[in-house]
Amino acid sequence: MKVLLLNGSPRAEGCTFTALSVIAETLNAEGVETEIFQIGNKPVQDCIACGGCKGKGLCVFDDVVNEFIKKSANADGFVFGTPVYYAHPTGRVLSALDRIFYAGKENFRHKPCAVIASARRAGTTLSLNVMEKYAGITEMPIISSTYWNMAHGNTPEQVLKDEEGMQSMRNIAKNTAWILKCIEAGEKAGITAPENRKDIRTNFIR
Repeated sequence: MKVLLLNGSPRAEGCTFTALSVIAETLNAEGVETEIFQIGNKPVQDCIACGGCKGKGLCVFDDVVNEFIKKSANADGFVFGTPVYYAHPTGRVLSALDRIFYAGKENFRHKPCAVIASARRAGTTLSLNVMEKYAGITEMPIISSTYWNMAHGNTPEQVLKDEEGMQSMRNIAKNTAWILKCIEAGEKAGITAPENRKDIRTNFIR
């Protein structure tokens, strides 16, 4: 079992990375392989809804997005992390996730997903709400914790001092490992993911 963690921050080893690292360490202790994927600090192209990815599984803009899509095919679960900029997720991570899910959606269906937000003070709940939308429209079980999936601090050292935040990160990892093991046990027992209908599309214009 492998969980792919996306660091949506331009800082490779900042606060978001620190929170993701605590999740990764706990997952490893539960016997789950992990990889933290750095979105980096280079420009990320927005989705332009060109439809060029249809049937290809990759975006026509060949950048960090396609790197993540390729890795996602071999992942069993995901954690998407973002810092908070102006009370919302970074534009970088939203541009990336728009394209990741538009082009590579089939790599994510029915795989568990957690989202986390890191902030000095505020904007975390709104950021979590936005980030969970990707999982919610892709039939991904959303992993919760014992409190909101957030960590507070202005530096990595401060993040580690957020004891309840770190407790939440560890509990996210434990819940993710539990769900993955349940899915694995279900598959061994012959329980497979449902094939849900997607053909009905309501048009509200009359």
